[in-house]
Amino acid sequence: MLNADALNQLRQLKTDIKQNKVVFPGTVKSTNGRFGFVALDEGRDVFLPPEEMQKVLPGDRVNVTEHEVEKGKTQGVVDELLESHLTTFVGRYLIKGKGHFVAPETPGINRWVFIPPKERMGAQPDDFIYCQIHRHPIKDGKGQAKVLRVIGKAGEPGIERALTLASFDLADTWPEEVRNQADALSEETVATLSEGREDRTAQPYVTIDSPGTQDMDDALMATPNATGWTLSIAIADPTTLVEPGSPAEEEAFNRATAIYFPGEPLPMLPDTISTRLCSLMPEVPRLALVCDLQVNNDGSLGDYSFHQATIRSQGKLSYELVSHLIEGREDDEINALPEAVANSLDQLHQVATALRKWRSEHALLSGDRPEFRLRLDENKRIRVIEPAVSNEAHRLVEECMVAANRCAADFLERQGAGLFIQHPGLRDDRADNIRKLLEGYAPHLAELDAHSADGFRALMKHTDALEAEVPVKAILSRQLARAELAFEPAPHQGMGLAAYTTFTSPLRKFSDFYVHRLIKAALWDQPTKALNPQQLESLQASQIRARMAANTLETWLKSDYAKGLPAEEPMDGTITRTLPSGFFVRLDSNGLEGFVSCKDLEGKFSFDPVTLRLVHNKNGRIFQLDQRVTVCFSGVDEERRQINFKLQSAEEIPASTSNESD
Repeated sequence: MLNADALNQLRQLKTDIKQNKVVFPGTVKSTNGRFGFVALDEGRDVFLPPEEMQKVLPGDRVNVTEHEVEKGKTQGVVDELLESHLTTFVGRYLIKGKGHFVAPETPGINRWVFIPPKERMGAQPDDFIYCQIHRHPIKDGKGQAKVLRVIGKAGEPGIERALTLASFDLADTWPEEVRNQADALSEETVATLSEGREDRTAQPYVTIDSPGTQDMDDALMATPNATGWTLSIAIADPTTLVEPGSPAEEEAFNRATAIYFPGEPLPMLPDTISTRLCSLMPEVPRLALVCDLQVNNDGSLGDYSFHQATIRSQGKLSYELVSHLIEGREDDEINALPEAVANSLDQLHQVATALRKWRSEHALLSGDRPEFRLRLDENKRIRVIEPAVSNEAHRLVEECMVAANRCAADFLERQGAGLFIQHPGLRDDRADNIRKLLEGYAPHLAELDAHSADGFRALMKHTDALEAEVPVKAILSRQLARAELAFEPAPHQGMGLAAYTTFTSPLRKFSDFYVHRLIKAALWDQPTKALNPQQLESLQASQIRARMAANTLETWLKSDYAKGLPAEEPMDGTITRTLPSGFFVRLDSNGLEGFVSCKDLEGKFSFDPVTLRLVHNKNGRIFQLDQRVTVCFSGVDEERRQINFKLQSAEEIPASTSNESD
């Protein structure tokens, strides 16, 4: 037995070791395997072996110590849990022996988690469940979970949507206070709030949208004048019905955006507001924030002004109808349009043509990529995938919206601050590869400063029609940074504009809703609560989460639909993405994307990070972006919900004569 002196010496030794130990704070990153990493705050990664990964969850903030395990190789040991953000997750309920577990669907949790008897809520084997971390595994690697809700079983109608909502912590119901706020609104509310606003109910505004759209947030009209046109863009005005700081506004901020899930969207505002009292429905008075804008004959923008008005849309027109009118077709529906509406539509087409011409010369236009529409059956799975054809009416609306948004950005810039959408163009971390690409395949463009607004615009314009051995424009488009919200104006490189924001979708996007608040505060001294940097970061994160949720559900539905594709039937497509392990192909017929693995190709391939090419190590065969290929369906990776293809044939790409990177 140790005496008192020995115990004191042992305690002092432990204290000295603890004080002298070097710990590094960082964030846990998971992998598809059982191991992981800690991304240290100082900028490097430390390997976590499986036994240490058992103690943590993806995204955990931890302190780690670093130990050498063999010459030149180190690994981390988790020393302390600082904070854990992953509190809820979804998974499948499993029973093995006497143990009850959840197999998480959340990426990065690559182990079953035990559920104690009192926390099972009657869940049955193979149920999808929504869980909470009941006991963190930091002490012994044995975490526990509790069931919060049983979601349903695989194969049930709508289970894909329900599971996606739970996976991303998205609410499918409204808090009681939001419901009460929405229920208190009525047509009488709209009539009362119309008092004192400009009365534009006699003017020939119309909405142009898809037939099934209910949350119509823009209406248009145009009239000619001596130097061009007066373009009037009326935008739905929910900020008048929704009081600042009210429950509905708080919920809209939390949701950030409406999510257009296939078959059943998830709105940002309750239906009473978004599809009824604020939607610019035909033949009823509706509140609008109107931008009146001078568009000159050359498509440049002149003076603009904002107005609080009441409008009465004189028609809910479809893209197809307006396109037919532009093309000069005759049918009963077109002939039935009031003369003032028909004249305004003709002027709108001329305005949009001028605006697009100006943007093609002075800014950047995004290419028309084929889009597809998912039609669901009674079980809420894909019945058919249809092409969504973009026509002149789509371009008309797009040009009017961009013009109005440019005015809003200019106005906020003149106020000194606001809410803007910045796009820095090319990613900084790809600068060396981009330089090598241009030097090798477009040397006459290599001197352009691709990180300046003018240089980026010139680069993207010159690569549109560039004839080179590699698809330079497609490669550059794969190196673009993500657009971000910001309080200060800065170039939107992707659009080739000096500043940009959006205010034309306030029923669908909180950022647009907030820009309405800012415009009204500046012009009419209306109350608004300014966002702080933390709220802006949260809003951006919520937008990203919404996009990920929509992509996740669509990927799941498409992978299930793909199982019905006939095996071995040849299908034409285009390579859209390349990786060291293979490439993705987008089918012409339905837009489905599937993966062709290098493992299924003869020989070995090397990946060139400059040209994004896969090159055969011996015969020089090449696979690259935009290359035409023919593939056949070969199955679905259920874990990744990834469609897999096998290559049948490919357009031959001649071996490069330029110096590619090692």
